[in-house]
Amino acid sequence: MPASKPVWFTSRVTDGSPVPRRPAPGASVGAGALLQLLRDGAPRTRSELAALTGLARSTVTGRIDALLAAGLIAPTGETASTGGRPPATFAFNPAARIVLGADLGATHARLAVTDLAGNVLAVTNADLDIALGPKPVLDWTVEHGLALLAEVGRPASDLLGVGIGLPGPVEHDTGRAVSPPIMPGWDGFEVPAYVRERIPVPVMVDNDVNIMALGEHFTAWPEYEHLLFIKAATGIGCGIIASGQVYRGAQGAAGHWGHNRVAGAGDVHCRCGNTGCLEAVASGAAIAKNLTEQGIRAGGSLDVVDLARSGSVPALRLVRQAGRDIGEVLAGAVNFFNPSIIVIGGSLSLAGDHLIAGVREVIYQRSLPLATRHLRIAAARTGESSGAIGAGVMVIEHALDPARLDSTDFKTNG
Repeated sequence: MPASKPVWFTSRVTDGSPVPRRPAPGASVGAGALLQLLRDGAPRTRSELAALTGLARSTVTGRIDALLAAGLIAPTGETASTGGRPPATFAFNPAARIVLGADLGATHARLAVTDLAGNVLAVTNADLDIALGPKPVLDWTVEHGLALLAEVGRPASDLLGVGIGLPGPVEHDTGRAVSPPIMPGWDGFEVPAYVRERIPVPVMVDNDVNIMALGEHFTAWPEYEHLLFIKAATGIGCGIIASGQVYRGAQGAAGHWGHNRVAGAGDVHCRCGNTGCLEAVASGAAIAKNLTEQGIRAGGSLDVVDLARSGSVPALRLVRQAGRDIGEVLAGAVNFFNPSIIVIGGSLSLAGDHLIAGVREVIYQRSLPLATRHLRIAAARTGESSGAIGAGVMVIEHALDPARLDSTDFKTNG
């Protein structure tokens, strides 16, 4: 029988910095669970770990020996002695392994190699059309991912896994895209198996907005347990962090609310085949189309951003209205989910405060006072790398799961 998964209490001091995550009373505390206490990077002695976990010191010693053998922790020296031999301290070793994260968008690709703490070691970006099909895009990802490993001086044997984000619906358990509207040839394609043939490590795949939410939460907002990440770009999507974890729903379709109908949108056609969808009226592509029809040249989201930043009144008006439309759909989600924070990201968010102002205007007007009492609405902080970082974090959290570590005897490459 695999070890039972511990239940963790998470608490934070007033400045938002993490304090050790302690196991709930009666939870199983194997070596994998002990590692979670050390992942904050603070060196601790065997006695301190015994006090935190309630384990006997001899049991803690055995757990530490297993983690040392796996390279997941390392000795960090000795503390000051109060008499007798100074006690040794141990800390998480984020350099033990590396991960490769890939954020594959509609027209771009971003790759990042990180250590086990999510620290970025190397990145690369390129224009890449997802419509080229799975084999050309994934071949590019593998080739440039291996080049990044060489850049940081680490062999492929140090790779813990590969995380990939795709711009469409993904069945997370299998890693297959499911009827993606802008990804011809990807429907049902075995992404993990194809990549594993070239890099023999675990491969995980998710929707690009989910990994952006994970990267933004991990990097910039770890103190918020309930977060909605809104990607407003060529399309519109939502990543959901619930109790500190990505929430995907039964089939991985949670968060695809860009195809919810907006009141007053009329019969504007959407690429999903319906009319009046949020994405059809409030996305970067929709705003660019509207501007073009007014005689203002705009080819996509970045052109809209440039126009807004240069003070174009029509562009600013449409961006503000897009924020209101997004806020209208979000208001229901706020009442339903009661998030602590809504983070607005994606290329359209670079247009300045106008998008977020529109979102705030409607949410605070339409949502319940209790749901908005402490709600924060903020711009994303991590920038273009959030998706690639989040893809790597997805692999890290999966591989370092306490129950998984204990059940695999720390074979972190499988």
